[in-house]
Amino acid sequence: MDPRVREHAEVIVEHSVALAEGDNVIIRAPAVAEDLVVALLEAIGDRGGNPVVLDSNARFSRAYLRASEEFETPSHELALIEESDVYIAIRANTNVAEQSDVAPETNAAYSQTRQPILAERLSKRWCLTQYPAPANAQLAERSTEAYENFVWDAILKDWDEVREHQAQLKEILDSGSEVRITSGETTDISMSIAGNPALNDYGEKNLPGGEVFTAPVPETVEGEVLFDKPLYHQSREIHDVYLRFENGTVVEHAASKNEDVLTGVLDTDDGARRLGELGIGMNRDIDQFTYNMLFDEKMGDTVHMAIGRAYGDTVGEENEQNDSAVHVDMIVDMSENSRIEVDGEVIQRDGTFVFEDGFDG
Repeated sequence: MDPRVREHAEVIVEHSVALAEGDNVIIRAPAVAEDLVVALLEAIGDRGGNPVVLDSNARFSRAYLRASEEFETPSHELALIEESDVYIAIRANTNVAEQSDVAPETNAAYSQTRQPILAERLSKRWCLTQYPAPANAQLAERSTEAYENFVWDAILKDWDEVREHQAQLKEILDSGSEVRITSGETTDISMSIAGNPALNDYGEKNLPGGEVFTAPVPETVEGEVLFDKPLYHQSREIHDVYLRFENGTVVEHAASKNEDVLTGVLDTDDGARRLGELGIGMNRDIDQFTYNMLFDEKMGDTVHMAIGRAYGDTVGEENEQNDSAVHVDMIVDMSENSRIEVDGEVIQRDGTFVFEDGFDG
């Protein structure tokens, strides 16, 4: 076993979920991530945890979704999560396009029935991470070895140092009210974040970390945005997502590839047409686009926004939390002809922050 696999497992149990003796742990992972599961089980056993391993197999999911016409919330799965303290989800693929022939409306209906499970899972100590499987390397157009190096370079970091650097942006957002993001002639969008705290993601719930994020006040989002980085969703590649907002709601949308998938997401429920997250990427060890949102959204010189569910920790007590069965992140490249303003002050220009060397206000 590559020694970095055990380092990865140690980061998860020590840093990301702070595992304690007696914790009931769920690990959800595909077979291709077997080495990381083994390392996690060793680490959990050393600390006196109680693990259960669930298989996340895309072929299994595809078979069920293509065979079923109606869905209901699996109460037995919900009961399992209710009894847990920690939830660890590992992403890794043998075929990234396995579910590409499942209809978007089927995925939307299934997501709705699983919303109680998702809400319960997010109430636990949880971590979502990636194992560098060959199919993910192929999607990133890298050799398996190069992709392994990329993944573990992004994950095995000094997360305390990351926290300190990112705290400077968190402080700006926490004291701000209005955010405006512009990029070229295709993106000019504004929103209020008044009363909503910013979170400093330094490798806890998401591993790798490397972003600062918050939630917009839903009805305040105005303007248009072109997400010029593609995304991979429901086993399909979606290009050039364009959204136009009025009074916080998507009133116009388009995509140059697989627009029907985007439409299906937006039609999931009312909350799917509102923004649930504004995130700003700060992990410059993630220096190449890989079609993996867990990494791509953390890239330096990017902003991402998610339609759908807002995370409860990013919503102040006096504000509305946008609720939805979906949470779909999309990315804007901010490296050129771009800026982020908070309360009228430019805090990032062309990817460089006001507190970094080289900032040109």
